[in-house]
Amino acid sequence: MYGLSAEDLDIQARARAFADELIPLEVTAELHGLPEDVVAAHEKRARELGLFATNMPAELGGGGCTALQQVLVQEQVGRVTNALGWVAATPPSWFPPVATPGQLERYVKPTIRGERTECYAITEEGAGSDVDAIEATAFRDGDEWVLNGIKWHVTSYNLADYAFFQAKRAAAQRDHASSPVEHLLFLVDLPSPGVRVVRSPAYTHTIGHHHPVVAFEDVRVPAGNLVGAEGDGMDYSREWFRFERMMVAARCLGAADRLVAEMAAFAAARQAGGGPIAGHGLVAGMLADSITELFAARSMVYETARGLDAGADVKIVHAQCSMAKLYCSEMAGRVADRAVQVFGGRGYMRENVAERFFRELRVERIWEGTSEIQRMIIARQLVKRGSAALA
Repeated sequence: MYGLSAEDLDIQARARAFADELIPLEVTAELHGLPEDVVAAHEKRARELGLFATNMPAELGGGGCTALQQVLVQEQVGRVTNALGWVAATPPSWFPPVATPGQLERYVKPTIRGERTECYAITEEGAGSDVDAIEATAFRDGDEWVLNGIKWHVTSYNLADYAFFQAKRAAAQRDHASSPVEHLLFLVDLPSPGVRVVRSPAYTHTIGHHHPVVAFEDVRVPAGNLVGAEGDGMDYSREWFRFERMMVAARCLGAADRLVAEMAAFAAARQAGGGPIAGHGLVAGMLADSITELFAARSMVYETARGLDAGADVKIVHAQCSMAKLYCSEMAGRVADRAVQVFGGRGYMRENVAERFFRELRVERIWEGTSEIQRMIIARQLVKRGSAALA
């Protein structure tokens, strides 16, 4: 089904087996958290199975997998709640082509080996999906850059030892007021003088990755920590968003797949009104709608991934990644809502997979660009290119 090759099926099976190893630990992770040594063992296991850095070039030590294979891996780890599957990490694949030799040795290769971990400091209080609205600044001072800004939702900051910090060139160093505003991206080692956690808010989901508000106050980094060319920071963010939107879509497929299987099994066994509730029309409708939407979503994501592998036009792919993220995140949310309803009171218990996914999947419609932003991107490309180009 779906025309997967033997190699595709192999990595999919490895990822599914790994997810099945993690699933029994979900309730413990939810209620108590997992010890660091257990998480480290999972990270090691992911590397052994070839599920870590699948998106990175093989010549640098990465998996060198196709886009479709990356989707297959993330789909399977998406079946696991509490972000336990995040140990099958995907470092920024856009970075190696623009990294300097020094950056390759200090950041890229150690990250691929699992020795370093990154986080993104991009979002701000007044700038979420609209990255161009950021107010953080970068000022060149001799052989250093001076960075200032307060970043929100810095996911995985508590586990990272370096950050990608996005800023705009300080107004004082622009040629004149009408000059285009340049976006710049920097590598900031953690900890560094001037970097501090303002606060770590509690979030709806219960996972080990924190998302604190982080202040960067007169943080000095060497000129060699600039990523790529001056002014290209937004290009790297767009590339990151394209990739992450596909991975969000893939993980939503996995979550929906798990939920459909769990609620179908429960509905087949649960007796009410003289028979299994799966035979009751309203419950049967929820099951039917869920598996139908999952089939449609999976077909969309796999086809989009194949387009990426075939070298499709990047602007068309940008819109299609938005379409995949939009549809899959909203589809998974609907499936989770139905699953809670099918499980009834059990579905409101934290020990139940439907309850956990009901909370965790809500953010998929927000981060990496809200559903509303995705619709704007899709509509803009539809008007520019016509429906035949996108679908």
